[in-house]
Amino acid sequence: MGIITPAQLIGRLVAYFALLVATIVILVSVNSEALNYLPFGGTDALAVPGIEITETSVRMDRDALDAQRQIMVTPKNLGSLILFLATTLVTTILVMLPITWTYSATRFEAGPSKVFVRALLLMPICATTVVLLIQDSLALAFGLAALVAAVRFRVALAEAIDGIYIFAAICVGLAGGIGYMGVALVMAIIFTLTNAILWQIDYGKNPIDDARQEAKAAKLAARTAE
Repeated sequence: MGIITPAQLIGRLVAYFALLVATIVILVSVNSEALNYLPFGGTDALAVPGIEITETSVRMDRDALDAQRQIMVTPKNLGSLILFLATTLVTTILVMLPITWTYSATRFEAGPSKVFVRALLLMPICATTVVLLIQDSLALAFGLAALVAAVRFRVALAEAIDGIYIFAAICVGLAGGIGYMGVALVMAIIFTLTNAILWQIDYGKNPIDDARQEAKAAKLAARTAE
């Protein structure tokens, strides 16, 4: 995304969300069963027609029991499960796209990292998959925590707002994993439009910050020229 004005960003966001919502409404209106394969049902994200889910109690210690969910997959329902997982992950990308656009546009003068923007788009895919895998399993949750601690994943953030965008990406992924993508969609609409409006009115303007950004841009231009 190149240089755009706040008004252009708001127009692009409104058009995109209107098209996305209209597509979902038309799809569900034409085929009511399509809603079963979209992550908008909530409560049980894997409640796909034809997929049988059973729960068994697994003893964790002498006093605690953990309900482990098992999905009974057969050749007949394998296609339904794959379709549901694919639509869930694709929907997370569609909801996350305007958030990355907003980040790139509002942070253009600061020189946003291309890798960071890509990470924002890909992060919800991982978060959604993790939530789908864990569900209600306490054992898997502890296992994930151990893996994350072993990897010690860290991200150096240039500004505090970058952390907010990471949090937004995690929210989208979590919502997709538990089947509440509708909540994520509303959050994305409010989140992106609020950011665009704050950018439009130059909310929180500070001359010192402006001077710092200009110096950073000049340094970047000089480094590029070399």
